[in-house]
Amino acid sequence: MTYKETLFFVGKCLTISHEVENRNAIEKILKTETVDWDAVVKVSTAHYVFPALYVNLQRAHFLPYVPEDLVEYMQHITNLNRERNEQIITQAKELNTLLLANGITPIFLKGTGNLLEGLYADLGERMVGDIDFIVEKEDYPKAIALLTDFGYEPVTKYKYYFPSFKHYPRIQKEGCIAAVEIHKELLIEKYAMEFNYEFIKNNTQQFGNITVMSYAHQLCLSIIAKQINDNGRFYNDIALRNAYDVFLLSKKTAVSEAFKGLQKLNEPLLNYIALCFEVFDKPDSLQYQKTATTKQYVADFYQLLENETLRVAFHKKIQRKLFIQMRLQIIYKSIFDAAHRSWLLKRISDGNWYREKYQQLKLIPLLKFRDLSNKSRSLGRN
Repeated sequence: MTYKETLFFVGKCLTISHEVENRNAIEKILKTETVDWDAVVKVSTAHYVFPALYVNLQRAHFLPYVPEDLVEYMQHITNLNRERNEQIITQAKELNTLLLANGITPIFLKGTGNLLEGLYADLGERMVGDIDFIVEKEDYPKAIALLTDFGYEPVTKYKYYFPSFKHYPRIQKEGCIAAVEIHKELLIEKYAMEFNYEFIKNNTQQFGNITVMSYAHQLCLSIIAKQINDNGRFYNDIALRNAYDVFLLSKKTAVSEAFKGLQKLNEPLLNYIALCFEVFDKPDSLQYQKTATTKQYVADFYQLLENETLRVAFHKKIQRKLFIQMRLQIIYKSIFDAAHRSWLLKRISDGNWYREKYQQLKLIPLLKFRDLSNKSRSLGRN
């Protein structure tokens, strides 16, 4: 199976609990015994949907078509993930209780929010990294102080931190399964005025004393997290974990309604829906308004899928471009913003940073690092 064939096979498998035609098509493929299960494992794990693949195959009673040793492995991983998610839910509820007791209402986001609201038929389906929640800007410093007093500490300890626009650096507590991100914003600065706390706060949902976004806003954020915050819009590709959330949420809310009130974000949102529509084999719930832009985006997506050499070269080109843009942006912001300027000065006067970078680039012998470090400190003082 080619990468494209494998991606589309895994994508279609993720829909078989909801799409009868896809279920029948997958069963037909499975009966041919031509599935490259090594390729399926590689793609599904790379996209963080390995447990979701297992759950959907199990629910459709398709496991007899899967090699026994693979079924055992899939079951093991899914059980581990289910246990982890149960602990994440417990941890999130503990945080919710703490914040509510101090007059702060957190809105839980992304995977954790989906788990808390019961989006998944099986808790083991979704692979979740951090616990993300957003609070009002006025409550942001208080929330940080509360969690700090409660025993949360930075995951990675530095002498200085990059001035993050969206959220506080990741924090963790001994004995807790997940790291936590306290958000004051949902998006990078360029788009923050369009999709933020003020935009979502009046359309939240309550599940007991837990607050999550509306289904429409969850659908948007599932796309935005990939397309905007992770620069996915530049790569013309799809992340099946995000896409699977989009598919499930499209069963809860109309895609055509979800993007209302959004201007700058409309195009990247539609482009991603277009890719989901293709990979999941055109389900009715993901129907969208086609435009010249979406047609071109889909065409580029297929071209990259079908040519691995082109895809790899294109991704490297985008990575270099984004790297340069990010560095230039930091320099620009340091001219006008005191926090960025302070971080940059500390960074360029940090001998450890010079060691790391020169070791990575292998530009000079290790013996010269001490001299460079001393020079950089002198520059910082000046």
